[in-house]
Amino acid sequence: MLSKQREGEELNADALKKYLFQQKLISSENLNIEISQFSNGFSNLTYLLEIDNKSMVLRRPPKGAIKRGHDMGREFKVLSQLNQHFDKAPQAFCFEKSGTVLDAPFYIMEKIEGVIVNYKIAKEREITSHEFKQISDSWLDAFVEFHQLDFNEVGLSDLGKPEGYVERQVANWSRQYLRAATQEIPEAHFVMQWMHKNQPKEYNHSLIHNDFKYDNIVLNENDWSQVNAILDWEMCTLGDPLMDLGTSIAYWTMDSDGPAKSMGIPSPTILPGNPGRTELVNAYAVKSGRAINNLVFYYVYGLFKIAVIVQQIFYRYNKGLTQDKKFAKLNEVCAFLCMMATQAIDKKRIDGLF
Repeated sequence: MLSKQREGEELNADALKKYLFQQKLISSENLNIEISQFSNGFSNLTYLLEIDNKSMVLRRPPKGAIKRGHDMGREFKVLSQLNQHFDKAPQAFCFEKSGTVLDAPFYIMEKIEGVIVNYKIAKEREITSHEFKQISDSWLDAFVEFHQLDFNEVGLSDLGKPEGYVERQVANWSRQYLRAATQEIPEAHFVMQWMHKNQPKEYNHSLIHNDFKYDNIVLNENDWSQVNAILDWEMCTLGDPLMDLGTSIAYWTMDSDGPAKSMGIPSPTILPGNPGRTELVNAYAVKSGRAINNLVFYYVYGLFKIAVIVQQIFYRYNKGLTQDKKFAKLNEVCAFLCMMATQAIDKKRIDGLF
């Protein structure tokens, strides 16, 4: 959703126009520019630039954010390489590292036309259960297609170290939680200890997106079976594709998830026509040809990772580094996600937790 720029997050229009002209993206720096801010999302700041009869998107990290997870240069590199081999990766035009044009690094990419299906859009468009079956199939097909890319062939073999990925992620997200903690959550400590003891030692390697969910894909407005683009590549790396799947099913809220439906932004995955998490995992296994063992671990990891992300955002809000009121109760979301992960561990399943 587009809105005016939030207070404290405005872009310097004159500096930006000068930069766009230098990059040969516009014909003159003396043109009028319209800048809008995408209001959805909880991570990097994203803006729509309309100038010289063109529409472009600018992405930059939020103020006060740690560099990890907000590396604009990394996201630009991923898009620049993927766009040549994968038709669902948008074209990135330029990257500014110095922080002298704006007050942070940023990059500019093409604007992709289409529909991003969130809960509000699903309700407004009255998307039917039959249409959601098409949408979920399209989403899953794009996910499988991406995981089957050869990272050597697309020029991203240096993006990460897939060996030891699971162990590093368990350790890194645990450290990040402890650094961002603002209250005592016993379940968080239980989950960290459990993941350390129950992590898989052998796994496949592939490119992974790390944030693959409905509101990060752009669908063709006239054909739900067509994915026009995948967005938000900031956490893309090399690792275990089932860690990617675990994060995605952790975002896949279901109508049977009780309190989860009221925590934060409602997910369109709760609406009729969407598969359950177990059904989704089984479909991924069939389409990808991958055996899926340790499913509870991957789901618990996904829940904990999201818990840490929202806690980090709440930490910035609590410190006054962002004024967005939608962040005010993210500490409660963090606690709930840790509780949900504990439920999955205790019940040894990913569905029917309440």
